[in-house]
Amino acid sequence: MDYTGKTALITGASSGIGECFAHELAIRGMNLVLVARSEDKLQSLAKQLYQQHRIQVTVITADLSREGEGLRVYKETQARQLNIDILINNAGFSTNGMFEAIPPEQDHQQVMLNVVSIVDLTHAFIPTMLAKGEGVIINIGSTTSFYSLPRQAVYAATKAFVLSFSEALWMEYKKRGIKVLALCPGATDTNFFDAMGRDVVAGKHSPQQVVRIGLRALEQGRHYVIPGFRNSFESNILPRLLPRAVMATLVESVSRRAFK
Repeated sequence: MDYTGKTALITGASSGIGECFAHELAIRGMNLVLVARSEDKLQSLAKQLYQQHRIQVTVITADLSREGEGLRVYKETQARQLNIDILINNAGFSTNGMFEAIPPEQDHQQVMLNVVSIVDLTHAFIPTMLAKGEGVIINIGSTTSFYSLPRQAVYAATKAFVLSFSEALWMEYKKRGIKVLALCPGATDTNFFDAMGRDVVAGKHSPQQVVRIGLRALEQGRHYVIPGFRNSFESNILPRLLPRAVMATLVESVSRRAFK
């Protein structure tokens, strides 16, 4: 793929996987549009990337869990005459606990961010990609895209949506110049689990590993990728071998042991 001089928009760009995408694409000569809630973090990252790579970096602050924010981000890129070649839908979060104990407004925000914002942003940017005959959409799924996850019920359901949505778009647009990839990492060394008040004991990949595996899969024309052999076996192979009720029981047990 030719990245040089093109522009990528990354949501959730202030930390973790989103920030690593920014660094990796900047190394490849891409201009960037960084989207997240934290303006201070985005401005600091933008300054760093400009100084290191002399690329154009635009900051757009947005809370994509709010209604209409995806469209507002799109309108902002249009007002600044930014042509988006790669859309990376990375922003997301998870609640944690028994379903009845989770405040309904938190789960609503989770669905808005993990699902609705992805659909809204994709609707907004794909017409221009089709007009050009080329473009890239990377949606961040999860190993939980492949199975249910007790105590993170809504999160796993949103990530199942991401995988299904991405696969369908991959099929619709692969002959029209648009590449679509669902990147489905397992536990990753970011602040994702801190936000839930949980800590993974072991088995985490670095966000750099996840991003590099994702970009390699994109360049190979794949429509999804699961970083790590163990993650791939446990999420893609095992659910095909076990009854769904057995898989849910197994996952719940492993989850309790894997987290402090």
